[in-house]
Amino acid sequence: MSGKHYKAHEVSCCIKYFIFGFNIIFWLLGVAFLGIGLWAWSEKGVLSNISSITDLGGFDPVWLFLVVGGVMFVLGFAGCIGALRENTFLLKFFSVFLGIIFFLELTAGVLAFVFKDWIKDQLNFFINNNIRAYRDDIDLQNLIDFTQEYWECCGAFGADDWNLNIYFNCTDSNPSREKCGVPFSCCTKDPAEDVINTQCGYDIRGKADSEQNTFIYVKGCVPQFEKWLQDNLTVVAGIFIGIALLQIFGICLAQNLVSDIEAVRESCLFT
Repeated sequence: MSGKHYKAHEVSCCIKYFIFGFNIIFWLLGVAFLGIGLWAWSEKGVLSNISSITDLGGFDPVWLFLVVGGVMFVLGFAGCIGALRENTFLLKFFSVFLGIIFFLELTAGVLAFVFKDWIKDQLNFFINNNIRAYRDDIDLQNLIDFTQEYWECCGAFGADDWNLNIYFNCTDSNPSREKCGVPFSCCTKDPAEDVINTQCGYDIRGKADSEQNTFIYVKGCVPQFEKWLQDNLTVVAGIFIGIALLQIFGICLAQNLVSDIEAVRESCLFT
């Protein structure tokens, strides 16, 4: 009877090694993200002078790699070791942590829909704050240039937002050669040009609007981002739904494995 009772409760090898295999990939990606973030910090001298973190005026893209990499590392480690060693504490930690992330994502999505005007204002503030710090950090500079080139935009709501930057503003006291200009990423692209003209935005905002329209993007990044979301709503929604389903699937598998492990332990106590 005791042998039959034990066989009725077994840990599913399929679930166990599926969770392990999935999380080992997740963990390795986390290590890669952390490695990239730390390497970027070392290149900028942050690791040798930690106080320089507070000197950054705008958003440092390296933080994104470090935060995402750290979360992936912790979750992947808990999932891998929990599944391999049949450790219910780590598996419960993995499922709860994943559940918290899912809840935060869901809450953020609902709040973004309800308070979309507030989100728009915050996005405007975020972009303008980073425009001020454009020359302070090379990673931030590359991120802004990529955004403006990809969405064919300039500034938050227009090219004049670059007046916020000390190098591009049009004040008489500005000694910069870039005075009253915009970064090259604001310039419309000529398919015939093989080499990027980094000086194409010089003095452009001192010219008439009709001439500006010929050489630079005049639409701001906030309205262009809204347009991009509307045009790609199906794809964006599909990605978010896919991520949500993957998280729910991971939580269910982890809880199922926990139940199997606890059932086997209980059966062993009565044999």
